[in-house]
Amino acid sequence: MRPFAYVKPADVEAAVLAASTEPRTRFIGGGTNLVDLMREGIERPDTVVDVTGLPLDTIEELPDGGLRVGALVRNSVLAADRRVRARYPVLSQALLAGASAQLRNMATVGGNLLQRTRCPYFYDTDAACNKRERGAGCDALDGFNRGSAILGVSDHCIATHPSDMAVALAALDAVIEVRGLDGTRRVPLTDFHRLPGDTPDVETDLAHGELITAVEIPALAAPSRYRKVRDRASYAFALVSVAAALDIRDGVIAEARLALGGVATKPWRAREAERLLTGGPADEDAFGRAADAELAAATVRPANAFKSGLARATIVATLRELSTEGTAR
Repeated sequence: MRPFAYVKPADVEAAVLAASTEPRTRFIGGGTNLVDLMREGIERPDTVVDVTGLPLDTIEELPDGGLRVGALVRNSVLAADRRVRARYPVLSQALLAGASAQLRNMATVGGNLLQRTRCPYFYDTDAACNKRERGAGCDALDGFNRGSAILGVSDHCIATHPSDMAVALAALDAVIEVRGLDGTRRVPLTDFHRLPGDTPDVETDLAHGELITAVEIPALAAPSRYRKVRDRASYAFALVSVAAALDIRDGVIAEARLALGGVATKPWRAREAERLLTGGPADEDAFGRAADAELAAATVRPANAFKSGLARATIVATLRELSTEGTAR
C-alpha cells in the first residue's frame, strides 16, 4: 500500500472542503471495500478523508411516513430497524442477504452505494480493464464472464454492480442526498449509478469532493420482497436478484415495483416489466410476459446466457409470492 495523508474533519463542510481541494481523495466510512482496493493497488488516493465522526448515523421519520437514513448508518443497524422491517421488508431482506454479519456491522449505507464491481479482471492489475483504466480494454468480453452483466452492457464493460441494498432502494424510489461545495442536491437512486458506455470508469453521478449524506425512502404501502440467487447460501454475490413490490386491488395490479441485481451494470429498475404489469392481472402468465419483455434487451455470451432464464424464473417466483401475500391482505 502506498503512503497517503489521513484527515478526520469535524463536520460535513470541512469534509467536503478537504476532499474538494485535493485532486486524489477518497472518503472512508466502514472501509469494507476501499481498504481492500487500496491493498490491491487499484485505489491509490493521496488523501483519505475519514467521515466516521460526522453526525450522519441516524434514521429519522419523514412527514409522508418514509424514512431518512444517514449515510453512516451501519448496514446491520438499518436491517434490524423495526420501521424498516415493518415498512420495507424488501430492504431488510436485501441487507441481510449481503456479505457477512461482521461486514454488515462495519459497512455504511453511503459506502454500500459506492462499492465497486467484483469483476475478477477489475481486481487483476495485470488484466485489461476499462473500469480501472480508461482505454485499456476489457478482458472480460472474451474471458471468464459467467458472472458478468447481460443488461446495460457496452463494448467497453460488462461488469455487474455488486450491491444488494441498492437494488432494493432502486425499487423503493429512494433519493440520495449529496453535499458539495455548492450546497446540497438530491439525486434519484435510479439516476445515481451510470451505465458504462465508453467511460466505465465514471461510475456515479458524484462530482469530485461530493459526499453522500443521506438516503430518503418514500412511504410504501404494498407488500415487498427481495429474492437472491447465488452459487452458495451465504457470503456470495448475486447471480440474479429481484426486489419487488406489488399493490394488488381486486385481482388487478395497481402498481408494480421491480428492480434487478446480478444481471446489470447498475441496479436495474425494470421499467418495461412494470409498465406491462400495471393495470393487468396478477397471474403467472402476466408475470412471465413482463419478465420476457424486460429481458428482451439482454446481451448474453455463452458462459452467462443462463442468466436470462434464471432471471425470468426468479422474477416470476418473486411476483407469485407477492401476489399471494397481496391477495391475502
